[in-house]
Amino acid sequence: MTDTATDVTTAAAAPRRVFIDKQHPEPFRAMRATAEAVRVAAAEAGLDRRLVELVNLRVSQLNGCAYCLDVHTKAALQEGETAQRLGVLPAWRDTRLFTPQERAALALAEATTAPSDDTAQEHAYAEARAVLTEEQISAAIWVAVTINAFNRVSILSKHPVRPAR
Repeated sequence: MTDTATDVTTAAAAPRRVFIDKQHPEPFRAMRATAEAVRVAAAEAGLDRRLVELVNLRVSQLNGCAYCLDVHTKAALQEGETAQRLGVLPAWRDTRLFTPQERAALALAEATTAPSDDTAQEHAYAEARAVLTEEQISAAIWVAVTINAFNRVSILSKHPVRPAR
């Protein structure tokens, strides 16, 4: 349990981060354009928005990106995702709540986020090849690559998560 007064004091004493998306808006606009192209590619490959948001959330969980978790939780709920599935997403392997395609995409997302684990990559690819097309595999990896980039922007900028109204 955290002490809110200590958290506020610590936050006030810490130097403010540079919001790199605001400092250099052109590269950030290019990232947003890439994200839109990836969304289109995912849709054309037959990956629905809920699956894309699950990948966005799982990668953001692994990276500890509070801002992206906030954004993509709202997006997933808006797309019809359930609170139950969102709640157990960190333990997706231990449930039967996710389809084989979702499980394959989540495994690919985790392997993309930790690319130095060759064993995880090989296992993820084998699982994906059993239930996804090459176009879907590529699109799922592009979704994970893209959210990894956005996670780094938000984490290094310390983008704040504001209370819901």
